[in-house]
Amino acid sequence: MEYHAGSYDVIVVGAGHAGCEAGLAAARMGAKTLVLTLNLDMVAFMPCNPSVGGPAKGIVVREIDALGGEMGKNIDKTHIQMRMLNTGKGPAVRALRAQADKFLYQHEMKHTLEKEDNLTLLQGMVDRLVVEDGVCRGVVTETGARYESKTVVITTGTFLKGKIILGELAYESGPNNQRPSVNLSNHLRELGFDLVRFKTGTPPRIKSTSIDYSKTEIQPGDETLRSFSYETTKFITDQIPCWLTYTSEETHQIINDNLHRSPMYSGVIEGTGPRYCPSIEDKIVRFNDKPRHQIFLEPEGRYTEEVYVQGFSTSLPEEVQVKMLRTIIGLENAKMMRAGYAIEYDAVVPTQLWPTLETKLIENLFTAGQINGTSGYEEAASQGLMAGINAACKVLDKEPVILDRSQAYIGVLIDDLVTKGTNEPYRLLTSRAEYRLLLRHDNADLRLTELGYQKGLISEERYKRFLVKKEQVEKEKTRLESIIIKQTDEVQQLIADAGGSPLKDAVRASDLLKRPEMNYSHIKQIVPSEDDLSDEVTEQVEIQIKYSGYIEKSLQQVDRMKKMEDKKIPADIDYDAIKGIATEARQKLKKIRPLSVGQASRISGVNPADISILLVYIEQGRIARVD
Repeated sequence: MEYHAGSYDVIVVGAGHAGCEAGLAAARMGAKTLVLTLNLDMVAFMPCNPSVGGPAKGIVVREIDALGGEMGKNIDKTHIQMRMLNTGKGPAVRALRAQADKFLYQHEMKHTLEKEDNLTLLQGMVDRLVVEDGVCRGVVTETGARYESKTVVITTGTFLKGKIILGELAYESGPNNQRPSVNLSNHLRELGFDLVRFKTGTPPRIKSTSIDYSKTEIQPGDETLRSFSYETTKFITDQIPCWLTYTSEETHQIINDNLHRSPMYSGVIEGTGPRYCPSIEDKIVRFNDKPRHQIFLEPEGRYTEEVYVQGFSTSLPEEVQVKMLRTIIGLENAKMMRAGYAIEYDAVVPTQLWPTLETKLIENLFTAGQINGTSGYEEAASQGLMAGINAACKVLDKEPVILDRSQAYIGVLIDDLVTKGTNEPYRLLTSRAEYRLLLRHDNADLRLTELGYQKGLISEERYKRFLVKKEQVEKEKTRLESIIIKQTDEVQQLIADAGGSPLKDAVRASDLLKRPEMNYSHIKQIVPSEDDLSDEVTEQVEIQIKYSGYIEKSLQQVDRMKKMEDKKIPADIDYDAIKGIATEARQKLKKIRPLSVGQASRISGVNPADISILLVYIEQGRIARVD
């Protein structure tokens, strides 16, 4: 029996990492928002790795923060360790990674949602959507509660028809033995959505006191205090180390002897798993020439003995997992507290989405997170943020937000999903971004704060600080470009101490900074600034000057691509009327319905010749309309 339970502007289904960001963004933009979740104790839960960030992902978290999202702030308040990765490499691949206190992380995020004005957090299982004439009007829960809304964002993660697989055991379940969402998955199929079956997994957890840490290598956090959020001012100083160890030949032997019992190889698992996060049994088979594999022992929090065995994801039977663990160096007496498992789930084919993450099939319905075929908390959170923003924009009659590939890793992620789709759980990598020198960890605020401010997600105070920083960077760059440094003995000695060759002629300070052995602190000794500049400002000055040539080339590439992005494809275009386009290209264009020629050019199966014909057709159409 249905009953009217309330009316909202935006309803978010699910409160994982995507759902939290979607709900907070919509509410903060002024939309009356409801977040419905299966279990209030699982808000922002980390069912797999208790960490945030890493290559590409860490930059995404910075982008979320620059747009006004919550993930960066939350991990800054709740981490147990933080490290900057790839410090020996260029700025394009540097990324921050934090080990989370998984319990504190979820409790802090839940409290943030509870405190947010305009947001209601409720426990409930959504069974179906209210759809009238192709427009989503709300949701109905299993108890018959009917909530009406102007927009709906589905962020159900891996819960849609979830099935846990552990050796010969298989049962319907969401992550961590939570209830799966079965009826909603069936309902999406009934509505006409194409769903695929994906798989992910998690490793065992072991008791910290059963580990012989003397046989492992300590992995401490950085001494330099860092943060994901540009708003963080209080830093956690008492960090907890992680530990590195390795598998042994005996580990590999046990796995090989039990491969026939692995659901991965026995045919029990039907879903496609993530290529870049393989199970330990998959590693042993695919890389059988390697005598050992790295295993990271990562504490799950300050007030628990559970340790996450990173790199040891498995769905082998429980008793086999115990044997395997005890062959790892330092884990000879390990006590397993939770067994690893695989989980299968339904996901929406993401080419059914517009770049706003609104579905093409049903108006006012958005999807975000792992339901769209991605893996990882960061990918989910970024989609949730964008879906929440765009759902609120639709309600508030504002222009939607679509990030370019040259503007953010979030733009790369969403464009890849809606334009190319994915045959496996999608993971964001630096190699997926053609403009990665522009999409750095250090400049996320310069790229996106203005947009976050325009949408009402960045406070006036923070925006003013941002403008000051931006002005200081430009002023210092201009100063260094105008100052001439002469070949004094003092200057030559400084250069020699840095390992460089002496000056033959006087040079601009900016040109001297471009030398690989020189950094801003060297230049500052020669021509000190009158202003007291922060490390953030001087880092930005150094990177922008030192890599100016490469940055300029990237910007030229962006300008060329922008011309293609600016050529919009009419919504009513008839691809069947365009002569000369290859059959495969025609089929793909009709299916994806790209918004611009630039997006069309990235569709697999659409060739440059097809794009040339499409361009001519569009131009002719414009001429005809003018006539």
